[in-house]
Amino acid sequence: MKIFTLALRTLRREWHLPELRTLAASLVLAVVALGVVATLATRIERGLLASAAELIGGDVGISAPNELPATFADEARKDGLAVLRSASFPSVAFVDQRSQLLDVMAADQGYPLRGTLELSDANGRPLASRAPAEGQLYLDHRALVALGVKPGQRIQLGGRELTIAAELVRQPDGGELFALAPRAMMSLADARAAGLLGGGSRARHRLLLAGDPRDVSTWRRWAEGQALPTGAQMITPEQTQERMRVAFDRASAFMRLTALLSALLSGVAIALAAQRYARRKVNEVALLRALGTPRRRVVALLCTTLALLAIPASLLGAGIALGLAALAWYFAGSMVGNIPTVLPLGPAFVAGGLGLAVLAGFALPPLVRLAEVPPVAVFRESLARRRRRFDWLYLVPLVVAVALLWTQSGSARLAGILAASLAAVAVVSALLAALLLWLARRVAPGVHPALRLGLGALARRRGLSLVQATALSLGLTALLLLAVVAPSLLEGWRRELPANTPNWFALNLQDDQRDAFASALAGIGGDQLNMLPLAVGKLTAINGVPVDQLPLKDERAKESADRQLRLSWSEALPPSNQVVAGAWPGANATAAEVSVDESWRDMYQLKIGDRMSFAIGEATIEAKVGSVRKVDWSSFRVNFFLLLDPAHAADLPHTWLASFHVARGHADALAKLSRDYANLSLIDVDSLLDRVREIVDRVGSAVRWVLGFSLGAGALVLAAAMAASAQERRHEAALLRTLGAHRSQLRLAAACEFAMLGLVAGLTSALGAGGAGWWLGRAVFHIDGFIPPLMPLAAASAAAGIVVMLIGLAGTRRVTRTSPLALLRGS
Repeated sequence: MKIFTLALRTLRREWHLPELRTLAASLVLAVVALGVVATLATRIERGLLASAAELIGGDVGISAPNELPATFADEARKDGLAVLRSASFPSVAFVDQRSQLLDVMAADQGYPLRGTLELSDANGRPLASRAPAEGQLYLDHRALVALGVKPGQRIQLGGRELTIAAELVRQPDGGELFALAPRAMMSLADARAAGLLGGGSRARHRLLLAGDPRDVSTWRRWAEGQALPTGAQMITPEQTQERMRVAFDRASAFMRLTALLSALLSGVAIALAAQRYARRKVNEVALLRALGTPRRRVVALLCTTLALLAIPASLLGAGIALGLAALAWYFAGSMVGNIPTVLPLGPAFVAGGLGLAVLAGFALPPLVRLAEVPPVAVFRESLARRRRRFDWLYLVPLVVAVALLWTQSGSARLAGILAASLAAVAVVSALLAALLLWLARRVAPGVHPALRLGLGALARRRGLSLVQATALSLGLTALLLLAVVAPSLLEGWRRELPANTPNWFALNLQDDQRDAFASALAGIGGDQLNMLPLAVGKLTAINGVPVDQLPLKDERAKESADRQLRLSWSEALPPSNQVVAGAWPGANATAAEVSVDESWRDMYQLKIGDRMSFAIGEATIEAKVGSVRKVDWSSFRVNFFLLLDPAHAADLPHTWLASFHVARGHADALAKLSRDYANLSLIDVDSLLDRVREIVDRVGSAVRWVLGFSLGAGALVLAAAMAASAQERRHEAALLRTLGAHRSQLRLAAACEFAMLGLVAGLTSALGAGGAGWWLGRAVFHIDGFIPPLMPLAAASAAAGIVVMLIGLAGTRRVTRTSPLALLRGS
């Protein structure tokens, strides 16, 4: 008989077996979990990228000091892209006796191509989003307060009388997340007519494009192959992502973490179901071997049967994944706003392939080993004398798990931490279970008869008990990471941006203004004031070698070497800074020292003791690298890449830079502060803070979606683990019932058995999830001081142990209510 036909008959005959159905359900859920999670993750990541496109008002663009040649726009139109021109420049607005410097954007009528322009009228009611028409102007709240005007009034800008048509609430801002001055928006035609964009102006021109991603990529490749005008540079969402790198990196890491844990949960369930199915097939394989069937044909039959199960299950899983992904796509709209993205079909089909790989990796080893079953096993169920040449196949699940971690994590660090944490959980749970089994053998003789039965059952099935304990521990660890640790990590991320995070910066503060400025700021309710001196200079040499002669390999180093540098100094180590090498110089350094940020150390390959030379105004200073700092750039405090020691830098020409927090609704007070200190430039970073908080909220919503699918995978792990020893328990229960054991004794024995397994799994998973969470929080998400929630972890692990016991007891109810004769016949 052909292998395919025999495998098909075998599958049809055995479909009623619970372990085969568990195997199929685990595979379907693995594909569904991977597909839906990957699809949702893809949408979130695309949404985050599109959110970055919102910040520049388009999908891609070019910025230049002069208007760009028409060839760039013409090529974009040929590719079917929407084209928009804009320009930004500083200008002074006048009304009556008042004047105010404004940060002005002039745009075409098509603005914005991406994102939303939010406007309101004089009464605060929202207005339709559209660019200002000729003769009109939009002003933000700061500008309205500073000039003492309202929508509907007229002001003079660039020598032209313009009507304030609306209050500017929010705008896509060309990638500029900081506002150096109150903002205004006008028609590009008015700006040209007023001569604000002519030669010698300080305008920055932009060409923005939007369209189908493939057309955008085509134009981008063409533009990157052209010679850009002098001073021009590409504007891309990736650049905006770099400015918010910490937020985007954390968001991507969260999505990868949840997808990986879901896949691994399904893999554990598959491995347990396959192990049980293989034990059930021992007698059948022994019979085939006794009838003369070659090993090769036995292996082919088993593999074909598995394939006939796997392919339809994978297709079904992919179909369900697509359907659920579309549903999740619809309900997840709040996570990505109104950003137009296309439902990706690829992740569901890739998940199907990954599901097959997971099945092959976790299920094939126990099935292929059946080829070594000797014919004598027909008469004697003992495999003690079998050859063990297929034992190496048990490395396959490890290889598949590591490959899954490596390919799906996108981060060697994330993959390494998860792999090491789960391996440690497996080892600790196996050791702890072995210790409890050893104690059970010694304690059992002196305890209650029912407890003795439970402890004895665990000890008799030593190998199976270790497998159950390890599988339960791995499954519960993954669930605790998703259900307890991941939300705690998100909350730790939120705590890094409390309500009083500094949201304003002040530039050009002078020495004699510091005390008065601090008092004035306190008078309007400002807090979190942090000041550091600011000196502008240039790096001239490292270890005596002029910087233009250094063999710099890092492109960032080449760029920074050509730019002006901003340096500072401080007696105490500033907040959000941590010395990781060397020592902080303090206030009385005997020789000039400089402390460098880790990125500068890496860019210039610096080490402690190297000497750096700087030109600052008319002065020069040569300083030894005395320390390396790790800087938390997400803190929104005043931070610098380079910090000199105050003993040798205090006399350098400098101003002061301050960061502080002022609650929303203090525009009048800030406008007065700006008028009282006319030399100051106040920078508003509320927009940047809002974007980071939006990302945290979106990732939190995505994690809650993923948790639902992961709980399903976790339930399968529990069911498969509990069913792993079901056949042996039924046989033992039948014998005990025949010998006169009461149902209550059997239930108590089962409760003892499953309580031991739950104890091992709960304790190990709590330790594993806590340790992995602490490691992930510091090494991947870079949340300083993160400590996993110990009480929720302890409560969740205790609850998990109780659930394991209850599920085990529920599975034994049918055994205790069935006659011994029926059980023996069924076994």
